[in-house]
This record gives sequence, structure tokens and C-alpha cells, in this order.
Amino acid sequence: MAKVRIGFSTQFELENELVGIGTDNPTNTLQALGNIRSSDAKVVGVSTLTTFDGFTDTKLSLEGSAGSKQHTTSGEIIIEGTVTVSSGTTFTSGPENLTVTDSFTLPGISEDKPSVGTTRFNENLASLEFYTGVEWRAVNSYVDMGRMGSSTGRGVMLIKSGTQKSLNYLQASTLGNAEDFGLAFYGGYGAGGTSNGIRAVYSGGWSGSNATDIEYHTLASKGNGTDWGVDGNGWGIAGISDSIRGIIGGGGYPSPFTDAMEMHTFSTVGSKVDYGDLTVARTYIGTTGCNSPTRGTFNGGYTPTYQSVIDVKQIASDGNAVKFGDMMSAQGGTAGGGNQTRGIIAENLAPGGIGATYITIASDGNTTYFGDLVHPSRPGVNSTQTRCIFAGSGSASYNTISYVTIASTGNGIDFGDLTCSNTATPSITSDSHGGLGGF
Repeated sequence: MAKVRIGFSTQFELENELVGIGTDNPTNTLQALGNIRSSDAKVVGVSTLTTFDGFTDTKLSLEGSAGSKQHTTSGEIIIEGTVTVSSGTTFTSGPENLTVTDSFTLPGISEDKPSVGTTRFNENLASLEFYTGVEWRAVNSYVDMGRMGSSTGRGVMLIKSGTQKSLNYLQASTLGNAEDFGLAFYGGYGAGGTSNGIRAVYSGGWSGSNATDIEYHTLASKGNGTDWGVDGNGWGIAGISDSIRGIIGGGGYPSPFTDAMEMHTFSTVGSKVDYGDLTVARTYIGTTGCNSPTRGTFNGGYTPTYQSVIDVKQIASDGNAVKFGDMMSAQGGTAGGGNQTRGIIAENLAPGGIGATYITIASDGNTTYFGDLVHPSRPGVNSTQTRCIFAGSGSASYNTISYVTIASTGNGIDFGDLTCSNTATPSITSDSHGGLGGF
């Protein structure tokens, strides 16, 4: 029986009984059927809510003392149904075990859109990278994809000297003569040179006829060239590349000229796919364009009139090239080099002479005068992040090598000599050109 006592204060006391409100058959200490309204309710001990129907609030907050495991004895949170976690939600330590029977997404954590400053280790390039908000960039000063444990800066030159089809190499960081690398597999001059830092690939060229062959070389070790396959462009191809793919464009001298670009992936020997078109069909009579890790340029050309227009191509896209700007003079022999920021172009600025101009690869625009070079007409060009190297020329009588420092304008400086004298338009690429990135 219930006991009601009225004394100094009113007290309702029930001893050894069950209280029922809205029911005459309670089964718990306190059982209430119907709506209950309470403010600042505090439950002492472990409590179980079997249903959350009717609970509404702007947010759900779980707070616990040190050592508690998400207010459960097992340490688990099990969520059934669809759950939305707002962008303001933060896991300070995170559940140790989270079981979700439907979709569950944490905001702001995505491989597609990392936050600025996010770092990762690129297993393909063996380098630590960070995200700039636009692209991934190498943290180190360069990505050493060539000789393990030694400095980068190796440039390999494919040279056709009479009937000899030679390969030379040099180290851009030290002055001196080029050394013998091996023999070319096809060995045409005026081929398009590309490199991912591990392999050098040379496409097309002229070897007594308009060649449509591709060969490749391993930059870290000397040796002869190896067959890659065939391309459709022939002599007068220019090449651009990054760490994944090489792109060649133009060619077909003396006719028919082509505006086609083709792409090969360095990891797959024999690969070759159509990759868009240049703004006009032309041949280049030069071997390389200017590269950054995201875009490359095709400079000037012959259509059969000389051209001054510079095209730019997004390396990761199979779309067409668009106009970048114009060179100081219209010409066909316009090999380029430079680092990831500044492109250096060898231009015939006066009859019998040659000069260098430069562009900022990230922003479209015309070339600006850089300085005078040592030799006239159409050298092969390769580069590192600091130096741009000019080797040989379109005239067969020159075998000298010169260089400029990319960051500062100025005239060319003597570097050394190639191994042979008859070196018309050698094809060159390196293991550390601008398309491979770095700082």
C-alpha cells in the first residue's frame, strides 16, 4: 500500500512497491505511459534507450569521462540507416570500431580533393610530394629517377654523323666533352626526344629517308638503342613529356606535313595513341619543346613557310593544342628547353646567327630576348632545372656544346664538344628537364 505523510513538508513515499502512472499493472520501479516532460534530467548509472523516436535537437552530442568507450560496454557504435555528418563535425580521437550498415562519408577526406599542404609518398616516382591546391609537387629539389645514389643532369643525344648513328651523353652540372653512350637503333636526325627520367624515347627523324621509327634508351646505363615501334609523323617532330607520357607533334618533311599529335606512355613499350592536333600542320626541324609538369609548347615550324606561332598542349589531356603566343621571328629550327618555370627557345634572330629567347610556361605570351648563343642554326637542346644545353647545329660542321643559366638572361658559354663533327640537328633529352618538376 502507498503511504502518504504530510509533515513539516509534503512527501510522497512508496516503499517496496511499483509505481504506475497511466497503468494499474506496472512492471518496473517507475512505469509511465503517455507523454513525459522534463528539464535537465539526469540519469545515474548505465541506461538503455531502445528507441530514439520523438527525440529532436539541432545536434546529437555524446560526452564521456576519461576512459569511457562511446558510452557502451563493448566500445562499439552501430549505425543503421543513412547518417549525414556535417562539415563542422570533428573526430578528436575517432571510434576504434565503427560498423555502418549503409553509406557513411566523412566530409573533407577525399583523394580527389586533398587539402592544401597534404603530403603523400609517390611510389612511382619514389618521392615525397605535397598538394599546392592545384597539383602535386615534389618536396625535394628534384626527382632523382636516374642513377640511384648519384646526381642527376644526364642528357643523351642521338647523333647522325654521315652513316654513323651515335649516342653521346653529358652531365649538365659539370663542363666537359660529351662521351660515347652507345649506338642508335635507327638513328635519324631531327627526331622528337622525350623522357620520363628513366627512359629516353626518340621518334621519327631523317636517315636517308623520312623515318617513322621509334627507339628508346635507359638513361641510367650506357648501351645501344632498342626498338619501340613506329609512329606516323616522320622527320621534323617536336616532343614534350612529363613523368608518365611523351607527346610528339608535327613532322612529315618534306611532305605531307601533319598537325597530328601522338602520345606514348613510358612504362609500356610500343604504346602510341592519337592525342589531338596542333593549330596547323607543320614540321619543326628541331627536337624538343619547352615543358612544365602540366603543359608543353611546340615552337614555330615550317608549313612550307616559316611560322612564328607557339602552340601549348596540356600534357594530361587528349585535347587539341591552342595558341600560346609568338616568337620574335618566324622559323622552323626552334628547339626548346628550360626548367618547369621558364622555357628557353633557340631562335635564328639574324642571318648566320642565333639567339635565345624565353617564355614563362605557366602564362601565355610572346618570347622575350634572352641572349646570344655560340653557334648558328638549329642546335639540339636539353636541360636541367638550372642549365639549358645547346649541342651541335643544323650546319654539319659544328660539334660544339654551349649552355646558359636559365634563371638569369645572358649569352651562351662554351661547355665542350660532341664526339663527332658531322652533327646536323641532334636529338636530345635529359633525366631532369622541366616536365619532371621539382624545385
